[in-house]
Amino acid sequence: MKIIFFGTPAFAVPFLNALISESGFEVVCVVTQSDKPSGRGGKIALPEVKIFADQKKIQVHQFPSLKKPEVVEILSSFNADIFVVVAYGKIIPSSILSIPSKGVVNVHPSLLPKYRGPSPMQSAILNGDKKTGISIMLLDEGMDTGPILAQKTIELSGNETARTLESKIHSIGPKFLCEILKSYEKGSSAPSVQNNQEASITRLISKEDGKINWNADAKSIERMVRAYIEWPTAWTTIKIKGGKVRIKILEAKVAQKNFGKTNGMLCEDQGRLFVAINSEALELITLQPEGKAQMKAQAFLAGRKDWIGKIFE
Repeated sequence: MKIIFFGTPAFAVPFLNALISESGFEVVCVVTQSDKPSGRGGKIALPEVKIFADQKKIQVHQFPSLKKPEVVEILSSFNADIFVVVAYGKIIPSSILSIPSKGVVNVHPSLLPKYRGPSPMQSAILNGDKKTGISIMLLDEGMDTGPILAQKTIELSGNETARTLESKIHSIGPKFLCEILKSYEKGSSAPSVQNNQEASITRLISKEDGKINWNADAKSIERMVRAYIEWPTAWTTIKIKGGKVRIKILEAKVAQKNFGKTNGMLCEDQGRLFVAINSEALELITLQPEGKAQMKAQAFLAGRKDWIGKIFE
């Protein structure tokens, strides 16, 4: 089976690697997004999929737009049987979807039709779901609306971060994709139409989504810390002499403590750092003040005792 692979971030790399390694598949080309500036210095960063494909000596294309006629011509020239999409990051137009004889297969990290869109893993954590999963589906012109070939459920413990959930998906997803592709080629996987009445849509996460509202309940904030560990990280600000300081909260847990203080107030108890939230508290385990390395709460307290009693905004 000749395959063209569409993918961009590190999340997609294990799936590409599985297709390259599995007998019976030939990845003839990789399509990924353009190189982009990254970080404060604006240094150009290559997509992780491009880096990996270059290492494997696979031809890479980075089209600024998929809607140009020459893109159809280039992709058609490979005579691929199927296209596989994993976190490519753009809607694929009908002119591309119609090229391969067996269609375009997409890997989506949720149990569709739940959590269509760009942030399904974060949404499952934010909402405290007991399970999520992987959907292998055929793409149509909608956003994750195409028929499903197969799904696999992943049980959630309630302690996952976006990072550890991604690892769980990588532990089963690439092999699952290969199995379903082989089954689909043989005609053993019959697509089933999604129930649009049960659909929920996620959105692209922005930096501002990471700003903590200290009037929310402690459990919701703790989930937010876990969901946003990679991007944008949960963050808050505090007023000190000389201005405001932004602080990232990287690890926290709910504590059954009632300090009777204003929501968002920093509190200390027996060498541990807490934030008062209604009748509970959030214990801060790992945090990162602006311009500093990440640190445990004890190290933070050692140098910033005068911050106790101040209020996060």
